[in-house]
Amino acid sequence: MFVVVGVSGGIAAYKTVHLVRALVTNGHEVHVIPTEDALRFVGTTTWEAVSRHPVTTSVHDDVAEVRHVALGTRADLVIVAPATANTLAKMATGIADNLLGVTLLATTAPVLVAPAMHTAMWEHPATTANIETLRGRGVHVVGPADGPLTGGDSGPGRMSEPEEILAAALALVPERSDLAGLTVAVSTGGTREAIDPVRFLGNRSSGRQGVDVALAAADRGAQVRLVAAHVEDGILTAVAHHPRITVERVSTAADLRAAMHASTGDADVAVMVAAVADFRVDAVSDEKIRKEDGDGTATLRLVANPDILAELVAARRDGQTIVGFAAETATDEAELVERGKRKRARKGVDLLAVNRVDWARGFEAAENAVVVLDDGDAVVAEVAGSKRAVADALWDAVIAHRAR
Repeated sequence: MFVVVGVSGGIAAYKTVHLVRALVTNGHEVHVIPTEDALRFVGTTTWEAVSRHPVTTSVHDDVAEVRHVALGTRADLVIVAPATANTLAKMATGIADNLLGVTLLATTAPVLVAPAMHTAMWEHPATTANIETLRGRGVHVVGPADGPLTGGDSGPGRMSEPEEILAAALALVPERSDLAGLTVAVSTGGTREAIDPVRFLGNRSSGRQGVDVALAAADRGAQVRLVAAHVEDGILTAVAHHPRITVERVSTAADLRAAMHASTGDADVAVMVAAVADFRVDAVSDEKIRKEDGDGTATLRLVANPDILAELVAARRDGQTIVGFAAETATDEAELVERGKRKRARKGVDLLAVNRVDWARGFEAAENAVVVLDDGDAVVAEVAGSKRAVADALWDAVIAHRAR
């Protein structure tokens, strides 16, 4: 789910850090929009670290992507916490003098506010009228709680705890269940092929895309078996405790091959996102290869690894859907699609997600762009954005394919 969290300038902003972290841990894509005053309490670095996305307060950043509109239109849910008296007044009157205000006007998603202010401000007729106006427009309100306030006073005005805000927010968005009853197997990460006890052949895959594919499936009701080849623990955190995801960690292409054959046997859908090494070293050295042991050069003989995706296609049972990923270098979109068509034909998959990679795109990046081809080589989806957005678009294509 795409969640926008607005943060206005109040001391309770420190609690919102825990709210954002909880949303991210639960697998949601979170974009934080602080006001300038909010950054006096919690800085940009903290928001970017916990949300894993860039943070700005200005409508003048990312103008080409019209970010000030895109955030609102893409949001599935908007939370404003803390919502100060000033922010509530702006929302009630439609003032859009910052990125948060513009986003709130651009969104049609459910909006939840968590007020936080001194009791006198909360009980002032102006604030009472603003809250009534917002509720009349469908804005949801959680809190404020009655308790100790900054400065030693006590009374209503304390922001609700992050857990209460999270529960209230998630209750506003119906859980998608279009994959309920399905078992899916997903591979992710990059395999490593040993050269000696110290070195290996590898690639730049972070595993983020496959993790988001697994999360998206689980959030939509599927039972997911995730086979992870060399994914950092921090990236796997989001799936580590998900009730519908099991994780098996592997290393080499041979390990991944065995794990995927075992995981896909009775699966309804298999998605090969992992970056599998095409080659391995013919003879792995039991000792470290040293420069002083030779003439300053070293020769490695490489042999091809099995084509795991083609094997899964050959072994699939009736009704099983096989999805592949293809990372390709290409000069333009036409060449990318053409390379994808040739690869889809070779592999025999039902769907192929083709993404363009180079030194700056695809691997080790927060965002991705894919073209999805079906078994007739038709382009059935094109999506660019976060890797979670790519994952959800892929599952939409899978559902449409299975319906056909």
